[in-house]
Amino acid sequence: MLPSNPIGVFDSGVGGLSVLRAIRQELPAESILYLADQGHVPYGPRPLEEVRSFAEGITRFLLEHGSKLIVVACNAASAAALHTLRQQFPQVTFVGMEPAVKPAAEYTRTGRVGVLATPATFQGLLYASVVERFAQGVLLYQDTCPGLVAQIEAGELDTPRTRAMLEKALQPMLEQGIDTIVLGCTHYPFVIPLIQSIAGPDIRVIDPAPAVARQARRMLDMHHLTRPCFSLSPDSDQLERGEMQFFTSGLPVQLGTLLSDLLCETGQVDQLMWGNGELVLNNGGAS
Repeated sequence: MLPSNPIGVFDSGVGGLSVLRAIRQELPAESILYLADQGHVPYGPRPLEEVRSFAEGITRFLLEHGSKLIVVACNAASAAALHTLRQQFPQVTFVGMEPAVKPAAEYTRTGRVGVLATPATFQGLLYASVVERFAQGVLLYQDTCPGLVAQIEAGELDTPRTRAMLEKALQPMLEQGIDTIVLGCTHYPFVIPLIQSIAGPDIRVIDPAPAVARQARRMLDMHHLTRPCFSLSPDSDQLERGEMQFFTSGLPVQLGTLLSDLLCETGQVDQLMWGNGELVLNNGGAS
């Protein structure tokens, strides 16, 4: 257990680390529990009911470990489960992912925007609602980028195969004159350099993670739950940083390796096992 009530953050895999990274920048003093449901990754192609069930089990685990705020750092889980989670856990403050269609619609000059997301995000009511409210008069070009999440989970951020997947998704959009790309999956910010190299410097790529981190701060401030930030010493500009703890329903060594590659930080990784819709620690210590 971390020494202070942590922020709970979860995703189907390592994609939510892009959100965790933004939260660490916005709220450096906060302790964080990060849960990667890598035993079920990716969520995107799964039925919404199944994703909802996973999200409920993960929420119960994070609450049992003292989480004061839960960030659903997964577009597919937000689309499938965020509304249900807020109904089932009315005492809990949730922050979810919303496809950044609104800022894209405000920014675009051509009126043409590309959206990269998983099937679960495109099928969810949340995406439809955002499009209806903010994208009137804007042409959206969508692609589910099959296999891209698995590439990122494997740490293949700039390989020929990953490039080929993105070129297949982006080239038709670019030919239609898009000037903005919305990343509708938390895994995708880790390949922004590759996306930018394909799309060119004049195309804006929108990463929603900083906006989610700012919303997390607003929610903590509203409920008077924000942990104060202190300097490490009176003559230092360096701020005290909260501790982090990581859990995975996959292999701890896999997540541990990607932590240093994607987050440039390390931390303890414990393995969880699913049973009857609940998560429990695997004390056997599989690696």
